[in-house]
Amino acid sequence: MVSFNVPSLVMWRDLTPYPGRLLQSSADSPHVLIVGAGVTGLVTAWVLLDKGYKVTIVSKDWANFTPTNRLTAQIAGALWEYPPAVCGAHTDRISLSNSKRWCMTAYHAWDAIASVPGLSRASGVRMMPSDFFFPTPVEKDPAQFSKMAEIISSGVKGFRQDTKLMEQRNVNPSYGAVDAYELLAPIIDTDQAMMWLMSLVHGKGATTVTETITGDLLDQEESLRARFGVDAIVNATGLAGTEVAGDPSCYPIRGALIRVINDGKDFPKVEAALTITADAVHDSNEIVFLVPRNDNILLIGGIAQPHESSLDLTLDTPIVKRMRKRCEAFLPGLKDARVDSTYPLAQGLRPFRQKNVRVERELRNVPGTDKPSRIVHSYGQGGAGWSLSFGCAGDVANLLEEAMSDLAPTPMEFDHSYSDGNESHGTTSSFISVSMKTPE
Repeated sequence: MVSFNVPSLVMWRDLTPYPGRLLQSSADSPHVLIVGAGVTGLVTAWVLLDKGYKVTIVSKDWANFTPTNRLTAQIAGALWEYPPAVCGAHTDRISLSNSKRWCMTAYHAWDAIASVPGLSRASGVRMMPSDFFFPTPVEKDPAQFSKMAEIISSGVKGFRQDTKLMEQRNVNPSYGAVDAYELLAPIIDTDQAMMWLMSLVHGKGATTVTETITGDLLDQEESLRARFGVDAIVNATGLAGTEVAGDPSCYPIRGALIRVINDGKDFPKVEAALTITADAVHDSNEIVFLVPRNDNILLIGGIAQPHESSLDLTLDTPIVKRMRKRCEAFLPGLKDARVDSTYPLAQGLRPFRQKNVRVERELRNVPGTDKPSRIVHSYGQGGAGWSLSFGCAGDVANLLEEAMSDLAPTPMEFDHSYSDGNESHGTTSSFISVSMKTPE
């Protein structure tokens, strides 16, 4: 079962979503270099700035509005999901157990932002219904039943299991969904949120440098620390982990989302995220994933293509055409949907690694010495960067304290507070109360 542990970071207690810092830095404050400016890098910078650190962010690219050069964090569907996500590809028990803790820290942080109307508008973060549909009763699928039980006990808002959701959301009754549940989840307009995060960390005093850092960070740790005048380094480079972390297990999973106009004129306005698990009805790499991006745009998808690194998809590419037909079969009203002519197709590379998310210190010593490295890694979040952001950042902050004390590093460990789905969840009778559907 999921632990009811207090999140490692709490909004207003540990960080503030306004430009002023919670703790001011001084001449003696630690200075940290963050390599990478996606959501992982920026949220990590925010957390450290509010802890009184001085922060420099180095990146080759920054959030922008160009149709062909947006960051991975901007292209993401950015629907908060409890792991394993529908396109999460979680294979590592250690990573999965920690991801459950990280995602709940992020859930509460995004919820706190969304709960303040002015912040919600400025950041593009909203709490909205997120509905999951299943081809069999959830209770008859042990993995899905265990996940549902964990979700209920995790502290999410608005949970209900109800077969009436199919009718309420205009789902095609012949598509194959027979069960469903709903929760309130953070849904994020990533373009707006990334610009807001950039403005926020600048307002808190971060220094930004446009530069491409290549090669293993460990080999240049001392020179980078000297050049930037920093005490430690955070690697938040995503797919570049192959090079900068010396990690050959990193690989891309290509994804794509069609952007359609969601103004209620061509089909009933979709005001909830709608997902049906892929491996249940269709190819496991081709899912139904519908997410309102903002008041006017609906994202429809999706696909997950491991080891595909080219970004040459178009609306006429066969897999993209199948993706749209699949979504139209699930939600027939989409047959009349108009594509956003200014930005019709978002595509990007999710940064995965074989052992999934890595949030840990560099385990190798500084070359030629017996000194532990002061590098902390946070990469491999795949398609869950927004969902895990604050949780990963909280762990990075703790690991930096260890690193700057020159303590010996330890590998990531299994979080026994959180089930990985392979352990006993107790008797079926212990879940009777959570498996009851809404009365007819």
